[in-house]
Amino acid sequence: MLYYKMRYGNGELTVPTDEKNLLGVLESSNEVVHDRTEEQIILDALRKPIASAPLKELVKPGDTICIIVSDTTRAWQKMSFYLPYIVDELTAAGIKDSDITFLCATGSHRAQTPEEHKELLGEDLYKRFKVIDHNCFDEENLVYVGTTTFGTPVKLNKIALNSTHVILTGAIVYHFLAGWGGGKKSILPGISGYETIMKNHALSLNPEMGSGSNPEVKSGKLINNPVHEDMLEAASFINPTFLFNVIVDSDGKIIEAVAGNYVKAHEEGCKLIDKLERVQIKEKADLVIASQGGFPKDINLYQTIKVIVNAREATKEGGTIIILSECSEGFGNDEVKEVIQNYDNMYDREKALRANYSIAKYVGYYIAETAEKYNFIIVTSIPAKEFSTSKVHAVKTIDEALLLLYSKLKEDNPKTYFMPHGASTLPQL
Repeated sequence: MLYYKMRYGNGELTVPTDEKNLLGVLESSNEVVHDRTEEQIILDALRKPIASAPLKELVKPGDTICIIVSDTTRAWQKMSFYLPYIVDELTAAGIKDSDITFLCATGSHRAQTPEEHKELLGEDLYKRFKVIDHNCFDEENLVYVGTTTFGTPVKLNKIALNSTHVILTGAIVYHFLAGWGGGKKSILPGISGYETIMKNHALSLNPEMGSGSNPEVKSGKLINNPVHEDMLEAASFINPTFLFNVIVDSDGKIIEAVAGNYVKAHEEGCKLIDKLERVQIKEKADLVIASQGGFPKDINLYQTIKVIVNAREATKEGGTIIILSECSEGFGNDEVKEVIQNYDNMYDREKALRANYSIAKYVGYYIAETAEKYNFIIVTSIPAKEFSTSKVHAVKTIDEALLLLYSKLKEDNPKTYFMPHGASTLPQL
């Protein structure tokens, strides 16, 4: 018998398994040679942009610059560290401080406080420059620029549209709808109108009512992913001049950066993420036991979608997924809870989601759908009664999870994968 420890909340859970059943432990390679400082990584990217001239050669004195930055929910991107280097490039080209505006890509998130702006930019940049939050509901500051081939009416922030140059910043990570974060996401959802955002995200569902989620919409997928392709079309209406995106490891260190053309540079960054976090598997398993990664990654069910999406990629349909996620703050979003609890069948959940789409509702829908397609067990502090209208099995301990597993197994020797860092590990068959 093997005993494997996995993170859970602020502690660990010990998971037993028969060695003959174990197909493998799926973990990211993290093969990064740390031979450069963060400063060197940033400067190397700016000096050797991808499919583009250097930033300081793309702008000239008198141009107005809109630098799009992420909001406080993505403060881990270390914007305050890398933004000064971008400003230095602009200053070297003769751009005045008064001609530079920082626009926060809040998407449909709330407005931010002055303190949060200061944290994002750093004290020096905060004192020097205008910082404005995008408001997706402010029609006076939105401009309709066209409709994508997917039927999404695109409204974008007037400040960006009226600038000579738009510069995208951010970080590249796997994203369960767009394939990857970073890149075009600074435009849609970043600085788009609410209707634009919701229409785009609704592409995560198949076109026909009752057909559920679109299997082409998932982490690590760009080709034929309608959410990604629609976002890319929306970004083309504004045609950003330059992109700078970082890759940050689990310790919060910038380990890579890409700069240049907003499409080509982002694609290269996605390839770097793949080398680090995509794991090849020869077969899918009867059973996958995956951890969200402990606190704060498993703080709520909303965040837990990241490990669920990845675990599904390694599990046979009809197989068992056991997720370890404490969820000390419960569901994390009332809309996640609403979609799971207010309906007792998937058709009604889907109907409600299509009528008034939001990402949080989609998360609730996706979790309920997972429980329909798999034997889905979650070890969590959320009481089992909270899931009573769905097929989600919530238990308090790993022992309870395993007892439930074996009571439902058709065979005694399920082929098994462990995913100790499931939120940041993407299996590929």
